[in-house]
This record gives sequence, C-alpha cells and structure tokens, in this order.
Amino acid sequence: MIVSKEMEFGGRPLTIEVGKVAKQADGAAWVRYGDTVVVATAVSARERAEHTDFFPLTVDYREMKYAGGQIPGGFFKREARPRDKETLIARMTDRPIRPLFPKGYYYETQVLIRVYSHDGENEGDIPGALASSVALMTSDIPFESPIATVIVGRIDGEFVINPTTEQLHDCEIQLMVAGTEDAITMVEGEAKEVSEDLFLEALDFAHDNIKTLIAFQKEVIEEFGQKPTREWEAVLTPEEISQAVREEAEARVDEIVQIQDKAERKSAQSALKDELLEKLTERFPEQEKYIGAAMGELVKEKMRRNVLDKKVRLDGRGTKDIRDITIETGLLPRVHGSSLFTRGQTQSLGSATLGTREDEQKIDDLEGTYWKTFMLHYNFPPFCVGEVRRIGGPGRRELGHGHLAERSIKALLPAWESFPYTIR
Repeated sequence: MIVSKEMEFGGRPLTIEVGKVAKQADGAAWVRYGDTVVVATAVSARERAEHTDFFPLTVDYREMKYAGGQIPGGFFKREARPRDKETLIARMTDRPIRPLFPKGYYYETQVLIRVYSHDGENEGDIPGALASSVALMTSDIPFESPIATVIVGRIDGEFVINPTTEQLHDCEIQLMVAGTEDAITMVEGEAKEVSEDLFLEALDFAHDNIKTLIAFQKEVIEEFGQKPTREWEAVLTPEEISQAVREEAEARVDEIVQIQDKAERKSAQSALKDELLEKLTERFPEQEKYIGAAMGELVKEKMRRNVLDKKVRLDGRGTKDIRDITIETGLLPRVHGSSLFTRGQTQSLGSATLGTREDEQKIDDLEGTYWKTFMLHYNFPPFCVGEVRRIGGPGRRELGHGHLAERSIKALLPAWESFPYTIR
C-alpha cells in the first residue's frame, strides 16, 4: 500500500509518500520539498545490545552528489566519509528524536537519511527530519510521538518559514527549531543582535509551523496505518539491586557529593563502586552492570537533591555563584594570536592564524562551489577529562561545538574588502 499526500508549506509543495521504497526497512518515508527529494529509513535490531548501558542510536545524513547534477571530485569519484555539513545535519536530527525512544530501549537502531535530488533552493535538513519522523512513526519501533523541524528567518521585519538558500543571505535571524506537538525540543541558529522578545516571537512562530507539519504527518500515518509496537525488553535496574545499593552506600554517597575537587570525587566514587561490586556480586551474580548503574543513579539523586534543596552544586558553589575566570594572552610566542581561558578546572587554549587568499577553504556543495575565509576548529583530546581513548579524527561533538562557536564569531568579523585575509 502506498500513501501519498501533498500540502503547501512555506510557499512550496511538500509531499510525503509512505510504502513506496525500502520495503524491507522497519519504516521508510519519501519526502519531496520543491524539487529536493529525501528518503529516510529506520531499522532497529530485534536482539537487545549486550554489554551496553546506553541507547545505541545512529542518525546518518548524506547528500548524493548526483542530487545536484555533480560528479564527486578526487580520484575515486564516489561519495566517501561525510562532510562536516552532513555530520552537523545528522546531529540536528538526532537531538530531537533521541529522547522520544522509551527508557531502557537498548536495541541498536539506525536512522539513515539520503538526499537524492536537490533543487538548489531547499536543503535536505528540514525534509530529512520530517522523513525520519514519519519513518519511525509508521514502523513497529517504539517511538513516542512525531516531530518536525523548521527554519525561521527574518527579512525586512517579517518572519519567513524555511527561507530558500538565497533568502538565508538576507536574514537577520536564522533559527533551526525542532519540536513535538506540545513543546520545542531543540534550537540552533544565529542572529545579528536581536532582542530577547524578538527571539521568543521567532520560537512561537516556529512552533506554530511545527504543529502544522505534525498534523500533516498524522494524516499520512493514519491513512497508512501504524504497525503494532514490537515486543521488547527494557534494560532497567532491578528494584532489589537499587535497594541493596542504597542500604550499603547511601551514607558514603552523601559524603562523596560533598567533595569539591573533581579528581578526588571521581576517585572516591570508583573506590566505592569496587567495594559494592565485591559485596554484592555474590548476592546478585552476573548483575555487575546493574550494581554500577544503581550507584550512578544514587549519586545523581543525591547531587540533584543538594542543588534543589540546599542550593549547593557539586563543587561547593551556590546556584548563582560563578567559577573564577582567568584569561591569559600571548602565551605561544610564534603564533599570530593565542589565549588561555580558565574557568574552574575547565580550560581552553585558543590560537588564531592569519593567511592569504590561497588559504581559503574550498567548499564543494550541492548549491555550488564557494570559499570560506573564516574557520573555527574545536578539538577535545581525551586528557581534557582525564581519560584514555583512541585518538582519531574529530568526532561529531567536536564538529558541532566548533560550528556553534564559529557562528557566534563570524558575524563580528570585518568585511573581506576591508580585511582581505583568511582566518583560522
């Protein structure tokens, strides 16, 4: 059975089709916005992931070069690792859908979004999020409610929903907002020094349009039919283990959450966890992961109660106290600019490098080729949090944080005509 529905949204036709492609996936949706076509699929494993204490969800967004009538550059002439833009869009779809899976659902799940046609005006991010929501809602994967994502721009004093690529250049505010029918769940964007009241107006405008898209989804889902939710087993800490951990460790945890030094507190937590495992493993054989989880839940509960009841945070600060901040500049003698920012035990070392036009970054995008004269790269090596981890390329988190910082600074940079340099 194929269900296809169309509406006008943001001055362009929007079509959702279900049952047309990817028939062996648990759920799939074909979404066309203007002449941009996106397909999202959702597949979740039938067997629970063992030896994990988190929900193993992967959201992957890719733009096929042929979507814009292009052949990939380079020697191999085929799409390879995701570009930064694709990774950032995947993150912006992941954030609103992840909390809507039920607690304890530890089954490996993949949501794959592919852009198969691109019209040069409509990005794949908005239809991609919509397609992901429809794919999940029409599958038998447990998923709480549909979501939708929109972009709000403001041109000449008027809000615009889902501005085209060309219109985005003229926007004084650009917000990507995701949400359910009841609430906003994710906001990312940039603005040129707009007031808080205007920002809140933009969010209300976004949520009104999100509700429109969710109502449209519900029409499709109702006509296609939602599959009965599959049987699955939640991974939750057994009550008897939680009670045993509380009896053995509550007093110690009360002491641990009073330790203000982070390294000392982590060491005390680790020692207590080892003691609990030694005491309780015989009583609860093969339940080690639940013992550790129960202790983590107890620490979280005590920390939260301290904040809410005593107005004291983990490092001893009140709810309105700010950590001591120091800023040093010129630390690195041979770089163009450097600074060390320290706030409590958190530090960031920044450097600025000036280059010529030859140092611009060439971006080969579906909208066409353009050049970047400002780049902000964020790195988070494992020693930052006292851990030992595999060293690789930048992860999604590093790309996302760098992108947010870049957005906040680029609006303050001088125009190329008055400052013809590349900055990294």
